Amino acid sequence: MEHWDVLKPGGYRFVWDDALFPPGTDTFLLSSLPRLKPGLRVCDLGSGTGLLGLLLLQRQPRLTVTGLELQPQALRLAVQTAAENGLTDRLTFLRGDLREVRALLPAGYFDLVVCNPPYYPPSSGRLPEAPGLREARSETACTLGDVCRAAAWLLHWGGRLCLVHKPERLTDLLCTLRGAGLEPKRLRTVCKTPGSAPSLVLAEARRGGRPGLSWEPPLILETPEGRPTEELDAIYFRQQEETP
Repeated sequence: MEHWDVLKPGGYRFVWDDALFPPGTDTFLLSSLPRLKPGLRVCDLGSGTGLLGLLLLQRQPRLTVTGLELQPQALRLAVQTAAENGLTDRLTFLRGDLREVRALLPAGYFDLVVCNPPYYPPSSGRLPEAPGLREARSETACTLGDVCRAAAWLLHWGGRLCLVHKPERLTDLLCTLRGAGLEPKRLRTVCKTPGSAPSLVLAEARRGGRPGLSWEPPLILETPEGRPTEELDAIYFRQQEETP
């Protein structure tokens, strides 16, 4: 079943489907990581229904975002979202397999690549029956290595890759990035509350960058009282009510 939602009052609208990967906190959190500047050329690998690209444009309207997506059902919804918001000149989508990116998109064209990749190897746990959910969760259609190699092809020298992953795979992530010629430069863990173990890690790598990794303060989702933090509210474009 399809649903329409809005990013914020008066903001962009997006469509998603229960049979595909639903909007998740990780996508919103990832959209807050890149340092966006007007004029950046962005590629979203495995763009799904287009939510991540839309979030980036809500934060910085003067971007051009190209999404690459394999699943036709997700691609159809992404195209609908771009048309609904009058963004077809800045938010475009291409159907294709990121493992074949060299035949689909030019080398070194992009300033920024973003990706919310599958987190788990195919052998880890029971997989969802729906193909869309299965491919979004597990590395059945592409691996972390595939993502990093595709990003390295797309980025110009000095261009950046931003992605989100699970902390238990941090060693895999850092080794795979460096192996693809993408030097890890920034890491930020995501924790539910102050002092709790990380549930996600946000990472930025630079093509051809020199060694040197910056650990940023954790992104905390809830206060000790169980309320969303101010930073999480800002990431979700929530209006803060004034206390009388």
